[in-house]
Amino acid sequence: MSKRTWNLVVVLGLAGVLATTACGYSEEEWQAKLAEINDLQDQLAQRDQKIQADEERIGELTTERDSLQGQVRDLFSQAGQLEANLTEIQRLYDEARRQQEQQAARLAAFRATLEKFRAMIESGRLRVRFVGGRMIVEMASNVLFPSGSAELSEMGRQTLSELAAVLMTIPDRTFQVAGHTDDVPMGSGRFKDNWELSTERALSVVRFLQEVGVRPTVLGAVGYGEFQPVGDNTSESGREQNRRIEVVLMPNLDELPDLSALEAEAQ
Repeated sequence: MSKRTWNLVVVLGLAGVLATTACGYSEEEWQAKLAEINDLQDQLAQRDQKIQADEERIGELTTERDSLQGQVRDLFSQAGQLEANLTEIQRLYDEARRQQEQQAARLAAFRATLEKFRAMIESGRLRVRFVGGRMIVEMASNVLFPSGSAELSEMGRQTLSELAAVLMTIPDRTFQVAGHTDDVPMGSGRFKDNWELSTERALSVVRFLQEVGVRPTVLGAVGYGEFQPVGDNTSESGREQNRRIEVVLMPNLDELPDLSALEAEAQ
């Protein structure tokens, strides 16, 4: 039984008692008791209103509590996401900084290597170019070979000896020797075409570099014939630029993009 029902029972009980004992009271006393009953009923009504108001307030507070709990959960979720974002930002920052440091180290290494070639550059025996992130040491064919020949000249052997001394100071690097020609067809002679001439010249350079101390495991040879010109073959000066030997400092593994994610796709 609720408190409210109990109060009503008490009032009704009092009224019943008065009714059964009314003959023992005077009219004045009877009216006083009726007034007391009415007062109790008013108090009960007021208490009921207060209980109802309190219940409504409790409902409002419960709703507010649930809302605040939801907001707290959202804040915790947002805090977790923010922490994850900050972690990712820190990772990207660290990676960018690592790459920047690697790039600075590579630039310093290339700059130091360039200085080692300075004397040969100033004497006109070679030039250095940077293409696609690679250092290319370029020597004119007439510095290394007689016209139409793949046999090194005395000047060529001397130039390559100086080049080898520098290459042997560059650690953890492989070198690709590439032969190039102009587009003038080969006449009668030892070589069938410019492919063969460019390849034989590259091989002659590789063999000589090995003879003077460069490890063969870091050397490679390739001939491109006339098909990678750097000058205009319609002029003599352009053709002279195209007749050349290039020594390409190949990128290290840590300088190449990480393609491991594509490995599964390639299977």
